[in-house]
Amino acid sequence: MIIRQAVAAEAPAIAGIIMPVIRDGATYALERDIGEDQALAYWMGSDKETFVAETDDGIVGTYYIRPNQQGGGGHVCNCGYMSSPTAAGKGIARAMCAHSLEHARARGFRAMQFNFVVSTNARAIHLWHRMGFAEVGRLPATFRHPTLGYVDALVMFRVL
Repeated sequence: MIIRQAVAAEAPAIAGIIMPVIRDGATYALERDIGEDQALAYWMGSDKETFVAETDDGIVGTYYIRPNQQGGGGHVCNCGYMSSPTAAGKGIARAMCAHSLEHARARGFRAMQFNFVVSTNARAIHLWHRMGFAEVGRLPATFRHPTLGYVDALVMFRVL
């Protein structure tokens, strides 16, 4: 597997990954009916560096990294990760997280923070714990899950 910076021409492949996740509505606080152009503008915006994970099967995952805050908080980064359903259980998310941690260090970030991890996203939470993240906050009933109703979101943090 190769993880590398995305190029604009890969937008259709990235859309093929992010749109089903967004439409599902279970893990990201984005409008489920967002247009593809808007979703890509969010994921590949100028405030982010966007990466893709590529195997022999093509692009199977994507992530972005950006400063979590400006000014005095600019030394902490934030990331978002999505992978293709066909890549589930193949280590793609773990590889992207490991890559993002390395890239964040190289860019001079001192910590990584996930602002809004949906508490029912057990696979992601388990992975983030394995990657050294700690739950540092819980936001009660802040995410409206499409089938479970209002559930908590977690703030997770790791020093680099």
